[in-house]
Amino acid sequence: MYSQLGNEINLQQFYPKELTLKQVITDKKEITLRMFAETKRECSCPKCKTVSTHVHGTYNRKVQDLPILGRTTWLHVSAYEYQCDNPECSITTFVENIGGFLDYYSRMTDRCEDLVCSLALETSCEGCARICKNMNIKISGDTVIRLLLKRYEAQEKPECGSVIGIDDFAFKKRNKYGTIIVDAQTHEPVEILEGRDGNTLKEWLKNNKHVKIVTRDRASAYAAAIQEVLPDAMQVADRFHLHQNLLEAVKEIINGTIPADVKIPVQEENISRGDDAAAEEDAGKKNRQRCG
Repeated sequence: MYSQLGNEINLQQFYPKELTLKQVITDKKEITLRMFAETKRECSCPKCKTVSTHVHGTYNRKVQDLPILGRTTWLHVSAYEYQCDNPECSITTFVENIGGFLDYYSRMTDRCEDLVCSLALETSCEGCARICKNMNIKISGDTVIRLLLKRYEAQEKPECGSVIGIDDFAFKKRNKYGTIIVDAQTHEPVEILEGRDGNTLKEWLKNNKHVKIVTRDRASAYAAAIQEVLPDAMQVADRFHLHQNLLEAVKEIINGTIPADVKIPVQEENISRGDDAAAEEDAGKKNRQRCG
C-alpha cells in the first residue's frame, strides 16, 4: 500500500538530515522507507582514511532499521559511491557512510545493531536471535556472532604499562585454551591470545618491548618465551604459586625429617592373675558354679 507523506506521521524527524525521506510503503508485516542521501562532496576511505572528492556513481542500499509499530522496517537508500584517490589503497570504490547512523558496509543501522548487541551480551547469540524474531527483526544467531566480532575488532586496543600479568584459561575445558594478559596497574585485560604454548606470547611481546616486569604462573612455556624476547625483564611468580612453592618446600622438609611410618608402641595387658584375685572375682558373683 502506497501512502502520501502528508497523511502519515512525520518520520523524517527520526532520521538524520543527510537522508531525505521520499516514500513510505506499508503492508501488514513490513514498512519500507525510500530515501536518498544528500551529496556531501567528500567522503573518507574506510581503510586508508584518505578524503576523496571523486564521485563514482550511485549505489542502492537495503538496510534494516528498528521496527515501527511492531513491523519489520527496511530502508532503501540511494547513496553515492566514491572512488578512493589513494593509488596505494586496495579499495577501489566505497559507498558513503552517515556517521552515527549507517556505516559503510552495514546491513543494519547503527541503532539497530546497538539493540542486537545489547541483547546478545545480556542473553546469548541464539537467545538474542529468538527475541529479535519476536520483535520482527530478521537476524540469525550466526549473524549476531559476526556482528559482535566486527565490533570487537573495531575497538581500539588498550595500551598496557610496564608491569603485566600472564596466565592461561580454558575456552573449553580439556579442549581449547588461551592466554590472557592483564595490566597490573589498571587490573584490566589487555589482550587475549590463542593457545598457551608461548608462540603467540612471543609475537605479542615483540610488539610490546616496553614491558619490564611480568607476573606469571610456573609454566615453562611462558618463562622461555619471556626469556627469549625480553631477557632483561623481571619474572615474578604470582601469590598463588608462591604459596604452592612454600607448601611443597615445607612438605619436603617434613618428609625428610619425620619418617613415613611412625609406630606407636602398645602395652600388652597382663592377663595372668593370682589366686587371690580369682577368689575375689568369684566372691563378687552370685550362684557361680564351677565345673571340672
